[in-house]
Amino acid sequence: MVSLNVNGKSYQADVDPHTPLLWVLRDAIGLTGTKYGCGIAQCGACTVHLDGVATRSCSVPVSAVGAKKIATIEGLAANGSLHKVQQAWIDHDVPQCGYCQSGMIMAVAALLKENPKPSDADIDGAITNICRCGTYQQVREAIHAAAVA
Repeated sequence: MVSLNVNGKSYQADVDPHTPLLWVLRDAIGLTGTKYGCGIAQCGACTVHLDGVATRSCSVPVSAVGAKKIATIEGLAANGSLHKVQQAWIDHDVPQCGYCQSGMIMAVAALLKENPKPSDADIDGAITNICRCGTYQQVREAIHAAAVA
């Protein structure tokens, strides 16, 4: 049995300690906003925050999480208001198929927390998530809009 703090709530999950955090979030807890993409931490669809750090949850065994606070896309909005990155995504029509979006938004939210005014080079270095639809120009525009929001 593992104890997790997800989006400010406590959860217990009866899972093997080697189970990737992604599957514990999706299957044991029922938070399905975090997506499975590649399973090898390359695409970023599974990005969540562990103590505020963007982390690809498909490659983190739940036993490595310990007491770290986990934030998922379901916990990003606060007090009934979208996070500024979520709003920028809507304002700039970023999603197409939408599959990569939760992981991309979580990666961007972590970037802006660490670097509130990123340059294009900062964005290129930090946001390595893959979008199969190729909405990278809209992503960049939305990041810059969120940075000034």
